[in-house]
Amino acid sequence: MNYFVTGATGFIGRHLVNELLKRDDATVYALVREGSRGKIDDLARKLDAGERLVPVPGDLSSEGLGIEGFDQPIDHFFHLAAVYDMEADDETLERANVEGTRHVVQFAQRVEPAIFHHTSSIAVAGAYEGLFREDMFAEGQKLPHAYHRTKYESEAVARNELGGGDIELRVYRPGVVIGDTETGAMDKIDGPYYFFKVIQKLRDALPAWFPLAGPEGEKAWLVPVDFVAKAMDHIAHQPIDDLPGDTFHLVDPDSLSVGRTLNEFAKAAHAPQFAMRVDSNLTDIIPKPMRAGLAALPPVKSIRRQVLGDLGIPESVLETRDFKCDFDARDAQRALKGTGIAVPPLSTYAPKLWDYWERNLDPDLFRERS
Repeated sequence: MNYFVTGATGFIGRHLVNELLKRDDATVYALVREGSRGKIDDLARKLDAGERLVPVPGDLSSEGLGIEGFDQPIDHFFHLAAVYDMEADDETLERANVEGTRHVVQFAQRVEPAIFHHTSSIAVAGAYEGLFREDMFAEGQKLPHAYHRTKYESEAVARNELGGGDIELRVYRPGVVIGDTETGAMDKIDGPYYFFKVIQKLRDALPAWFPLAGPEGEKAWLVPVDFVAKAMDHIAHQPIDDLPGDTFHLVDPDSLSVGRTLNEFAKAAHAPQFAMRVDSNLTDIIPKPMRAGLAALPPVKSIRRQVLGDLGIPESVLETRDFKCDFDARDAQRALKGTGIAVPPLSTYAPKLWDYWERNLDPDLFRERS
């Protein structure tokens, strides 16, 4: 079985390659930029892949990835390469997520794999309100951030260029991806990790029994990276006739609210918890134009910027932290039924995530080293 993978050395990509190589007959061809081959070599050593993980020099920014002379038959083509950075500028996101996908599809059409697996994101739902099903896509939703927009346009490229053609298309929309449930390992500070420093400061300043008040928020939609990789690997290898659809929301159907999620991490950190969580809908009694006007006042913006800066939280994280919709995942759940592949309760692995962050990602560690 031959696979072609973009983003093989990325966070999800490394876990997926590990799953693919568990098949004895698997050979994985991995796109790698010139000068970055060492990353693939390191991954091959870590996974004991030998010659079954093959680097293919190319570049997302080039037409057809700039690859010439590749003539290996490919059964499954996985596209995971993307920029996920809420602080990245629009041009960077556009170049990687949209133009990059267009170039990947060009190459895939030349290689003609049996199935093209596109890794999208629940971000395509943007500010949609209500139930967002797996068969929904272009619903007129607002896309409030460049990341939402470019992930939406990336999926649109795959659908427009491959949908209904000779190459079967399957789309995976993971939730907010966090660390491994077994090791706690995570690549970088992102999503809920931005609030870990706040939790740490509260732990250092207050006793664990001290009750706090905080927002309840919408659902957090967190998913561990090992679940995402295992789910993609399983669904990818199922015959199309055995699948209920071609798009899969890889989310936790029992997702906790933001408030309850923060409490799980506070518990793992032995920090005070939010005993009273305020429903964010209560702010709706203030008309939206008035709320927007207050938030736009220079003194308010200045204070907000100062507080967030002191805590190391980008403003974009607060602007995009809540999804207003529920993500229906019944097709993914049906595809995974009976496999044991499921998102475990956050309480069972939150301590590992916290421990890994405190030992490896806490910004204070890097300040001390420098």
